Amino acid sequence: MTLIKSISGIRGTIGGRAGDTLNPLDIVKFTSAYAALIRRTTKVESNKIVVGRDARISGEMVKNVVCGTLMGMGFDVVNIGLASTPTTEVAVTMEGACGGIIITASHNPRMWNALKLLNERGEFLNAQEGNEVLRIAEAEDFEYADVDHLGHYIEDNTYDQKHIDLVLGLDLVDVEAIRKANFRVAFDAVNSVGGIILPKLLQQLGVSQVTGLFTEPTGDFQHNPEPLEKNLGDIKALMQQGGHDIAFVVDPDVDRLALFCEDGTMYGEEYTLVTVADYILQHTPGNTVSNLSSTRALRDVTRRYGQQYNAAAVGEVNVVTKMKETGAVIGGEGNGGVIYPAAHYGRDALVGIALILTYLAKRGLKTSELRATYPPYFIAKNRIDLTPDTDVDAILRKVKEMYSNEEVNDIDGVKIDFPDKWVHLRKSNTEPIIRVYSEASTMEAADEIGKKIMDIVYGMV
Repeated sequence: MTLIKSISGIRGTIGGRAGDTLNPLDIVKFTSAYAALIRRTTKVESNKIVVGRDARISGEMVKNVVCGTLMGMGFDVVNIGLASTPTTEVAVTMEGACGGIIITASHNPRMWNALKLLNERGEFLNAQEGNEVLRIAEAEDFEYADVDHLGHYIEDNTYDQKHIDLVLGLDLVDVEAIRKANFRVAFDAVNSVGGIILPKLLQQLGVSQVTGLFTEPTGDFQHNPEPLEKNLGDIKALMQQGGHDIAFVVDPDVDRLALFCEDGTMYGEEYTLVTVADYILQHTPGNTVSNLSSTRALRDVTRRYGQQYNAAAVGEVNVVTKMKETGAVIGGEGNGGVIYPAAHYGRDALVGIALILTYLAKRGLKTSELRATYPPYFIAKNRIDLTPDTDVDAILRKVKEMYSNEEVNDIDGVKIDFPDKWVHLRKSNTEPIIRVYSEASTMEAADEIGKKIMDIVYGMV
């Protein structure tokens, strides 16, 4: 498996030869390059870097290599242990650190791991910073500390509770309302860190009954860890039996959140953000942001409150940048990623759970009834396979020209907005394909418009 290096970090499968996979030699080089960048650019008077990891089988090994390397670069390491991605993000700012490394491959299968890199704000590096890390790593342009300037190592296991306290302290989280609702909640933690932090969160939110699936953080995922309906048969079956009001599903690092209704139907990952935005906008007027491949329902809900919706390029760092530019009060991604600036600028399933339970309690609706209040949209996802010598950029330019009479956005591939549907074409950075996302009021219509554009592209090549 090829080692994948990008502006957002380094990822790959464990084992194999240096330069080919995620192995100790490449972890050392990449961590050293990140540390060198932080040393040169940080504006924080701190020598600390926070390290957190999900429960992957390889996590202990990777953590040891990362922490040792950072100490060798002269940084003090604050290891917060098994922790979600958003927990690690908030730990950076709470600790006053100059950066952080999250050891997680997010929704990738068990043989994968990765390093995600944070700045002093607990946010992902931008493209310029990410490219500089890649340059430093390639040139091995770093220097290790001498014996008198090696970093120190600290373990701090208090950040789960600090993160929960942050969530409970949000103005729009109403613990008393949740307690009075006597919710019966199920959740699927896919054998990772959600199994540690979610029971604590739900208990402190006042949920009366909690049923957890795959809660032991072994890293030996009992199903495909991406929170898509096709992978979630166990929680679906549990909900179909009755006895629960809502189910929450997270990925291994707990930054994505999917829901199931009380009858076992999936709420729709795209509608996690829509629901949170609906609640937030009732109390906090302001703009919203999601990426170009997210549902139009967020735009519709935003306009319902007389506010402005803006689209960002795909990628959390792009969404956060656009949110800051437009003063958005809520934003995120259609994969269940909720970014609520009142908490912090990162996707956070804990924030999503607390706000959704509060909103359900205040509305007095069943989960399925709340879902029915939103515009019905369906997204189809396809791909166009091309050859390595195909000029993908030229194809996308031609498609843009063909649909110049429609509303077209080209900040990230080409998105064509029709009055009642849209299609988004994005080229992959790692393989010769174009990803095709399309949305309409029925799945058939979404698939139809997507395949129409695909046929046009195939006609060009």
